[in-house]
Amino acid sequence: MNDQTMGALTGVVLAAFAGYGVAWYAGFIDGNFALLLLLAVLVTGAYWVAERWVFLPRRRAAAEAAVAELQRRQRECAAQGIAVEHTDAEVVRRRLLAQPWWLDWTAGLFPVILAVFVLRSFLFEPFKIPSGSMLPTLHIGDLILVNKYHYGVRLPVLNTKLIDGHTPQRGDVIVFRYPPQPSLDYIKRVVGVPGDEVAYLNKRLYINGEPVARAAAPDFYDAETMQYRKQFIETIGGKRVHILIDDERPAFIPVATEFAHRDQCRYTIEGVTCRVPPGHYFVMGDNRDNSLDSRYWGFVPDSHVVGKAVLVWMNFSDFGRIGRFE
Repeated sequence: MNDQTMGALTGVVLAAFAGYGVAWYAGFIDGNFALLLLLAVLVTGAYWVAERWVFLPRRRAAAEAAVAELQRRQRECAAQGIAVEHTDAEVVRRRLLAQPWWLDWTAGLFPVILAVFVLRSFLFEPFKIPSGSMLPTLHIGDLILVNKYHYGVRLPVLNTKLIDGHTPQRGDVIVFRYPPQPSLDYIKRVVGVPGDEVAYLNKRLYINGEPVARAAAPDFYDAETMQYRKQFIETIGGKRVHILIDDERPAFIPVATEFAHRDQCRYTIEGVTCRVPPGHYFVMGDNRDNSLDSRYWGFVPDSHVVGKAVLVWMNFSDFGRIGRFE
């Protein structure tokens, strides 16, 4: 195919990517960034291979032929004593070897897109905290880094585990695919692992029948609501966890949906008690009365776990937020 045809084809491909992004941003579709990035790797990779083995050799041959023809004509003119404007052969060669725009925007971007894909899929992935469900540990606007390999290496998009790693422990802050809508990513704290009996009764957390140690802490000022919240420090899995309690909210769970293994949970006016099934986790937000979590929609399957949240790498409203957290 000639440059004009390839340019038109590439324009259609790039327009399709742009259209997907606009539709996602506008809310017309539930976007899947992992899938979009994988497709970008495959498309730009195909162009990169074609550039290396087809297009570049073709341009090199054309450049060498053009330079040879230019030099031949210059020699003939010189032999006949004809004065001609001198054209630098190197300039001609560089011009003919230059990538057209449709390769700049595909093959030229492949190494960068591949590096981002590998980093995001297997090592670390950035997330932005959109709500206050994890206050006071994580604030709205925190940009966090999630360790993707701590719990094992998984195939991107499919999320199938290839290599086992650690298992989520009580107290870990994890990012996972929201069970009722797996296209969304949620972040909560693990409070129950497989086999645990987790109870949250009268706003106290119990694990396997034992109350979790809790100590009072100074009230927390919530800048979003401009109110002070009662703060406590719980010890979960050996980690000191700061939590918030709102005395004005009821202890019972008002709207619990139907979910897998719901028969393992008992709801009362005091709260909820659940037995965590094998291969699942019970998660809660640190802002206990302002968190949509396992109390409402059930357990997180191991296959939905994305990674362990380990670091706030930026908050443009408060640089003091940068650092590790428990």
